[in-house]
Amino acid sequence: MDTDTLTGTAIIDLHIGVDHTTVSKSLVGVPAGFIVLAIGSGTTAAEFFKQAPPTPLEMEHAIQAVEDEVTRARTLATPDCTLLTHDASIRHLALRSGVLAGQSMLLSIDAVERQFDLLAALTQGRPSTSAGIPTDIGYASTLLILREFMHHLQFSAITITSP
Repeated sequence: MDTDTLTGTAIIDLHIGVDHTTVSKSLVGVPAGFIVLAIGSGTTAAEFFKQAPPTPLEMEHAIQAVEDEVTRARTLATPDCTLLTHDASIRHLALRSGVLAGQSMLLSIDAVERQFDLLAALTQGRPSTSAGIPTDIGYASTLLILREFMHHLQFSAITITSP
């Protein structure tokens, strides 16, 4: 699949790994930049979350650190970019958000924010069965990183494609 045909010329490919997050940019299929962020689903969870689900204070500290790291990607994420991922963890998040499974799936920032609101309610003591989201800290850190990335770099959606 030629990912640059998604919207035109600029693609940001996001990969939230266990140890770090990579952000790469391509222009009409030609690499145009790459950055490694010191946040990952496992490292963020291990550093900030001491219990599952995390506490509100743990979430607040994690949010501050993730925000600081995400802002380093501003130089790559220009307004003409489309956000793309192949991550299974983000695919899982999209499915939990009600996005229909497919070769290419579109997850909106609004759907990510709704999942994040459920996570916030869970950290405040809402029963996990009524929250409707996983209580594990890996899910929480992936959701947090994705939310902060989309929110602070002003992406309205992320396209999830099959690897």
